[in-house]
Amino acid sequence: MQLKPINTGISFFEKYLTLWVLLCMAAGILIGRYLPGVPAFLGRFEYARVSIPIAILIWLMIYPMMMKVDFASIKNVGKNPKGLYVTWVTNWLIKPFSMYLIAWFFFFVVFKALIPAELAKSYLAGAILLGAAPCTAMVFVWSHLTKGNPAYTVVQVATNDLIILIAFTPIVALLLGIGGIKVPWDTLLLSVVLFVVIPLAGGALTRHSVIKHKGEDYFLNSFIPKFNNVTIAGLLLTLVIIFAFQGKVILANPLHILLIAVPLTIQTFLIFFIAYFASRGLKLAHCIAAPAGMIGASNFFELAVAVAISLFGTSSPVAMATVVGVLVEVPVMLTLVKIANRTQHWFKG
Repeated sequence: MQLKPINTGISFFEKYLTLWVLLCMAAGILIGRYLPGVPAFLGRFEYARVSIPIAILIWLMIYPMMMKVDFASIKNVGKNPKGLYVTWVTNWLIKPFSMYLIAWFFFFVVFKALIPAELAKSYLAGAILLGAAPCTAMVFVWSHLTKGNPAYTVVQVATNDLIILIAFTPIVALLLGIGGIKVPWDTLLLSVVLFVVIPLAGGALTRHSVIKHKGEDYFLNSFIPKFNNVTIAGLLLTLVIIFAFQGKVILANPLHILLIAVPLTIQTFLIFFIAYFASRGLKLAHCIAAPAGMIGASNFFELAVAVAISLFGTSSPVAMATVVGVLVEVPVMLTLVKIANRTQHWFKG
């Protein structure tokens, strides 16, 4: 199977995403502190507890990502399926539950004296949403940087997206329930429809239509790149709005950003090495093992942020916890890229 690359590497904005998030945090907090009328005005535009402005921005983030997924590649699932087994087991049978355990341990045991119980429960909910949303789009970048097999990565991502449709809602509901957090099922299902089902179907239709009329080369190298800045702009504007609503919480608990980042970072390294060593044990080639580790370690944080806002509101600490996932994503993943590249000799191919 031949596949032209979707990305040539990590872009300037993606490489310094942590910096942009910090700048958006500062801008949002200043707006919330000195221009409180802005978040108050935006808060008036809601339907079924979903913020309309943020929903639009999240669509700008997610829709271009869904167009990158080639569902036609699923016909190749039967070819060398071991790497897919590693991805599926790591993402859906290990990651959500290890995230819950690690986050619970830190928020309710290690940081018990630093985080009030109600805030700890909210931060745990944010961690659960991140843990149940493995990466969809950025994994193409991580795969490229580790010289991953692009065709195989596409299959991994495509099958993972289909599993999200089935597994995300029940896993989130189960873990939130175990954590003692009330689950509004109707809002959870609406969130999945709005931010997974519709963008996934729309992206697939757009991909099919453009390739049919203009060809695959045009789609991959001309059409998709047009949306790169749109995705980043949607993400950054969403973060500004979230932090505008979160200003009081952050100013009252500035240390909590760091405390939330600790279990998220540990979880990222843990999941990567579980998948990476499992791939080594199965004698998979490095070009399959590296993306298998990356797709589980990285998060579909756009979905996690969207669902957090839908379920708990823009001003909820749950939304802030998911945003911390954005904050730590790039530096941690770039570290894992370096580890994967330096350990290539562990694998035969």
